[in-house]
Amino acid sequence: MDMNQYLSMFIDESNDHLQSLNDNMLQLEGNPEDLGIVQVIFRSAHTLKGMAATMGFEDLASLTHKMENVLDLVRNEKLKMQDYIFDTLFKSLDALESMVQDITSGGEGKADVSAIVASLQAIESGEWTGGETPAATTTAKPVESISSAVDLDEFQYSVLDQSIAEGHRVFYIDVLVSEDSQLKGVRAYMVFDLLERSGEVVKSFPTVQDIEQEKFERSFSLYYITTKEAQELEKSILSISEIESAKVIQLDQETLQQMTNQAAAAVEAETVAIATAVSQEVATAVKIEEKPAAKPAAPTKQAAAPSRTIRVDIERLDVLMNLFSELLIDRSRLEQLASETGNNDLSDTVAHLSRVSSDLQNIVLKLRMVPVDTVFNRFPRMIRDLAKTLDKKIDLVITGAETELDRTVIDEIGDPLVHLLRNAVDHGVESIAERVAAGKPEMGTVNLRAFHSGNHVFIEIEDDGKGIYREKLLQTAIKRGVVTEEQGAKMSDDEVNQLLFAPGFSTADKISDISGRGVGLDVVKSKITSLGGNVTIHSTPGKGTNFSVQLPLTLSIIAAMLVRVGSEKYAIPLSSIVETAIVQREQVRNIHGNKMITFRESLIPYLSLNEVFGVPDFNDEDESETEIVVIRKGDRLAAVSVEEFIGQSEIVLKSMGTYLPSIEGISGATILGDGQVALIVDPNAFIK
Repeated sequence: MDMNQYLSMFIDESNDHLQSLNDNMLQLEGNPEDLGIVQVIFRSAHTLKGMAATMGFEDLASLTHKMENVLDLVRNEKLKMQDYIFDTLFKSLDALESMVQDITSGGEGKADVSAIVASLQAIESGEWTGGETPAATTTAKPVESISSAVDLDEFQYSVLDQSIAEGHRVFYIDVLVSEDSQLKGVRAYMVFDLLERSGEVVKSFPTVQDIEQEKFERSFSLYYITTKEAQELEKSILSISEIESAKVIQLDQETLQQMTNQAAAAVEAETVAIATAVSQEVATAVKIEEKPAAKPAAPTKQAAAPSRTIRVDIERLDVLMNLFSELLIDRSRLEQLASETGNNDLSDTVAHLSRVSSDLQNIVLKLRMVPVDTVFNRFPRMIRDLAKTLDKKIDLVITGAETELDRTVIDEIGDPLVHLLRNAVDHGVESIAERVAAGKPEMGTVNLRAFHSGNHVFIEIEDDGKGIYREKLLQTAIKRGVVTEEQGAKMSDDEVNQLLFAPGFSTADKISDISGRGVGLDVVKSKITSLGGNVTIHSTPGKGTNFSVQLPLTLSIIAAMLVRVGSEKYAIPLSSIVETAIVQREQVRNIHGNKMITFRESLIPYLSLNEVFGVPDFNDEDESETEIVVIRKGDRLAAVSVEEFIGQSEIVLKSMGTYLPSIEGISGATILGDGQVALIVDPNAFIK
């Protein structure tokens, strides 16, 4: 059976199961005795394993099976969850996510997970009893541990087998670096350098590249061909500084063959059994979801009702939106014709068409709306890992996850929020000792909330940390040449806080690999601004900081002010307009070569739309009075002159496509009721 037709569904469902596994693992970490949650986790892992095996992704299925074995012991009360087990399972989930991502990119979902598998096996076999890593307590049973942790291809097996036949010694060597070693990659290199002087390393786990980059825990294993004795090798390896232990196991042809046969048989039997059990589940083209409960399962319960949802490719929704925009244009044209002809029957029919199309417009827009929960649900795991890394206690409180945003915005907002959250945890919330000294509880709180306000959605990240101190921030800005002392003295607190968004700006005393307060925040603001949004900062020293992100509800249909300049029509988004006005020509002043006007007791730049876009049949300098639109970008304002206001309208945003080059000041186009094209102005381009 050709499985390629089910690949897209497999990827979607795998991501769903991985998200469920992460969420439920976090719940279990908070309540390790809750076997009901373990049952839910076990079920998700079992389903994921079956799907992977049926699709032929054996590495993914094998790792999930090892996780399943550990979870089976827990749910049968033969093993109690502890910190190390949680960490190992979370690492397993990270590896599974990487495999699924590789499959999504066209790969085969392969990854070197030997270290994770070894840890899971040690937990399963009871060789790890708590307190130490599995590698430190791995003893006897060399054949069993090797057969499942080490995978040789045919060429590598042939080399080892032939070497044994020719009288060479073949060893399996497991090396453990000291826990307090600061340069484990260097120590590993010294071991390899020592061995390669008197033999050949056939294969290592992890790979040599990963070991050089210190992408391993404390242990690494390898196959080695030499003429030396085991005791001599072990003594030489242990003579290297910061090597805690070295196990050197000699292999013969029988042991090597037995190990290979066992591994092959285990994989084949597992794959056949799983494929038989779940092939019908994956092969079905209609997805039936069963939502796992967050609470423990009751002894008796009714079957879960099937979800009444289907997956729809976002491209199909884009096509639907484009078709609807054509319908909207025709509706406007019909309304215009009905008004001109004065035919009552036609007018009634058009009125009914307008009501139906308005309802259709609401439905189409709602189809594109997605709860921000699809972005928020990956943050609890991220915060959990950051807190452990930084040795802090963090409580992430999420509210308003059901708030909906346009899918286009959802896809783009994830990375900026990740950066703001990492900053809040790393530099916002103090260390445990600092919080206790300040009279605060040990556990810091980071609030992530979303809510609607008018035609916008606000997402706020607020921490109860040390806040932003004006003087420290200002001195750093002055030191780095962002502002002068004279400018800084005149700035309000809000203006000083906005300095965090200056390119390359940072207040961190030490730049960590997690974040530096301000590093990258200019990129965050640029991304949010490109989405038609804005971000502001409110902070109270000693109490905490609030980053508020304002985003448009949708990017598909926007409210705009239609204006005319000569024979051209333009649309200016209402979200960027402060107000409209009429000014006399003598009110326009020339200051240092720049045109300015007085607006509410302050001078703001004055721009002529006909000059910006080179409209040939209008010149505002010939007018005695000029209509202006005051636009805003953050806290900065500017006035744009136009010839005439047409009125407010809901317009469908159309891309300029690839036929025209990118034009500064234009974000797209829309088609009006009379068939004329109106360019959509990007006010952000006019305010530097």
